[in-house]
Amino acid sequence: MQVNRYMLGKGSSWATPYYVAIEGQKGPCAMVVAGIHGNEIASIRAAEKLVKLLNEQKLRFSHGKLIIVPIVNQEAYRKRIRGKPDLNRTFPRQKKQAATQPLSAALFKLTQKHRPEWYLDLHEANGLSQKDARVLGQTLISNKGNPVIPTTRRIIKRMNRSIKVKDRHFNMRLHELPGSSRTAAARILGARAVTVETGWSLPEKERIHYQMKIVQHFLTEAGIVKANKVYLSGKVKTVTL
Repeated sequence: MQVNRYMLGKGSSWATPYYVAIEGQKGPCAMVVAGIHGNEIASIRAAEKLVKLLNEQKLRFSHGKLIIVPIVNQEAYRKRIRGKPDLNRTFPRQKKQAATQPLSAALFKLTQKHRPEWYLDLHEANGLSQKDARVLGQTLISNKGNPVIPTTRRIIKRMNRSIKVKDRHFNMRLHELPGSSRTAAARILGARAVTVETGWSLPEKERIHYQMKIVQHFLTEAGIVKANKVYLSGKVKTVTL
C-alpha cells in the first residue's frame, strides 16, 4: 500500500500536511479531517495515530483511497483555540459559491479533487448527549436525508454495545450547518458526510479511542477495510435540529 505526504497551502503561513493512502487502481474513497478547531485535541491525536498506523502498514486495505488531514487549522492548534474566525463557518454554502477563507477554500478544493464518497470531520464538544439532549458531546451528526444515516445508526449501535457506561453512549443528530465542512461535502459533492463529536469531559485517552474506532467502523462500511459485518439490534436516539 502506498502512503504519500503532501502539503495543503504549500508556501503559505497556514500550510498543513495531508496524507493519501492508495491500494489498487479502483475502489471507494474516504476522507478524514481533524483540527478544523485547534483546541479539539483528541480528534487531532486520533487522526495522527491513523496516519502512523498507515505509515507502519498496520492499517491496511485491499483497494481504494484514504485521505487524512490531521490538523487543518495549524495556527489555531498552536494557540490551542477554536480559531478566529471559526473556520467551520467559512466553507461554500452552495454550488458555485466560494469559501470565505483561504484555508477552507484550499481544503474544499482538495475535497473536490478527490470527490470522496465518505467524508468524516472529527471534532469534540461539551457535555454528554445521553444526559442532556441539547449538547453535542458523544454524537454523530449528519444532514437530514443524507444516505449515510442508516450506516451511522449501525455504527452507533456497535459503539454503544462496547461502552459499558451508558452516560458515555453516542447518539445521532440530524442538523444542517451551512458553512461547515461536513455540510459543504454533503450538499455540493453528495458525500456521505458525518461530524464526529466526542465529549470533552471524558479522559483524553478514551476520547481518542472512540474517535479511532468510529473511523475504522466507517472505513469498514465503506468497503475500504474488510471485516465481518455485524448488524446489531436496538434503538438509536435521533434528534433533528
